[in-house]
Amino acid sequence: MQWLPPVPEHWDEQRAKVFFREVDERSRTGEEELLSVSHLTGVTPRSQKNVTMFKSASYVGSKLCRPGDIVINTLWAWMAALGASRHVGIVSPAYGVYRPHRADSFNPAYLDYLLRTRAYVAEYIGRSTGIRSSRLRLYPNQFLDIALIQPPRTEQDLIVAYLRAQDTHIARLIRAKRDLIGLLTEQKLRIIDHAVTRGIDSSVGFKPSGIEWLGDVPLHWDIALVKHVADVRFSGVDKHSHDHETSVRLCNYTDVYKNDKITGDMDLMQATATAGEIARLTLKAGDVIITKDSETPDDIAVPAWVPVGLPGVVCAYHLGLLRPEPGRIEGEFLFRAIGSARIAEQFHVLATGVTRFALGKHDVKNAVIPLPPIGEQKVICKWIADECKPLEEAILRAEDEIKLIREYRDRQIADVVTGQVDVRGWVPGPDDVVAEEDLALLGGDEEIDTDGEQDDGDD
Repeated sequence: MQWLPPVPEHWDEQRAKVFFREVDERSRTGEEELLSVSHLTGVTPRSQKNVTMFKSASYVGSKLCRPGDIVINTLWAWMAALGASRHVGIVSPAYGVYRPHRADSFNPAYLDYLLRTRAYVAEYIGRSTGIRSSRLRLYPNQFLDIALIQPPRTEQDLIVAYLRAQDTHIARLIRAKRDLIGLLTEQKLRIIDHAVTRGIDSSVGFKPSGIEWLGDVPLHWDIALVKHVADVRFSGVDKHSHDHETSVRLCNYTDVYKNDKITGDMDLMQATATAGEIARLTLKAGDVIITKDSETPDDIAVPAWVPVGLPGVVCAYHLGLLRPEPGRIEGEFLFRAIGSARIAEQFHVLATGVTRFALGKHDVKNAVIPLPPIGEQKVICKWIADECKPLEEAILRAEDEIKLIREYRDRQIADVVTGQVDVRGWVPGPDDVVAEEDLALLGGDEEIDTDGEQDDGDD
């Protein structure tokens, strides 16, 4: 196979159909363990995930998978959302499940490493069907025609042990970087919280706000409900494309959750929307977008700000759009205020749900924010930007270092699982003890909800 490097002579190399077959076993109760399929951590219990995902009301009819099965998110194979299961559980009926002809032919962890290498991801993309990269689908016949590399089972086990030991060291480096990011972010949030609730002029007098959680505010500030300073609009625009609608770019949940600003250079999903949706939900300069649904109340009302108007970009579902009233409030100040820990807490309290939490439009409209004069809002925003700039630069440096660490890991895995690096002589040392809690750090902040993207339709 030209897309694979030469492998050791004693390794086998055959089409996936030689080793696996597609199965379609369904759950009758929906009560089996719900599994998540991640581009970073493979197939794991969803209860272990810390990313925002949306649950279904019933899982009856979900596909069953068993230890050793390969599970592929058909829509996200191009992003390596697949893996070998170590669990009995259920996954989306839209996913592909492939069972080995012989249970001992592969170490599932070896397959996890192999199938998410860049060479394999490129092969998924090349074989997938779809008119756009974000809507590619890898169907069973396409996957089963792909070549799989099979070292002897004892060598697979040694490869897995070696890579897990290396992963433990890498995960500890990532944890140190994330701890630093956490400290810097906490410092940044304290700066913002003080500025939007107390101001930046220490010489002014204060008055009771009349709201227990807000405390005193500057004498010349007002207290306002969101509905008095912004128009609140909820979106129902989904990720599907329809021939009778207009093509748009979607600002989705993860775009808001992971970014402070929504800008035109972002890689936004292509979809379609009606003329009415485009008129009502196209992003304009100053707009603030918030998350309105989540599996945890702490992820409710996470804001992002639109500095410059974005024609052709539409606010997607699970989000609320807040359009500031000119002359009353600056979009950037509204963004900073909603992101303040004290102000955000009211949204967390108002969010209702058991397994999934949501804000109603009434909750957003009647949320309380402190309101300085419009000129002072601009000064506060400029001060926050200046004070937070060195912190944000340090956070970006740490995030870039994590990316470099991950790139090193990817190269190392690819070399080892394809036999370019021979680890048969490796003997674990005292520092190579594998800790599962460390390995869990290989997921985390960079992980996105590929389970939320399920679609049985065709392009």
